[in-house]
Amino acid sequence: MQPCEVCGNRYEGAFTVTMADGQAHVFDSFECAIERLAPRCAACNCRVIGHGVQHESTIYCSAHCAREAGISGLADHN
Repeated sequence: MQPCEVCGNRYEGAFTVTMADGQAHVFDSFECAIERLAPRCAACNCRVIGHGVQHESTIYCSAHCAREAGISGLADHN
């Protein structure tokens, strides 16, 4: 049983998330997976666990946050 890469807990219900590039991560909870893998909004610093919006390589949690950062023309996903 591999330990969670965030908290180190060894749990029989641990799971592996394999990224598109083949890199694998082991977690004991979705909370730890989100902490490690979810990007942060460039404006408000919250974790982006939904669709979010992106301008070039910068990720925002919403079009509102993008506008707050001076980016126009982005819309939230429906």
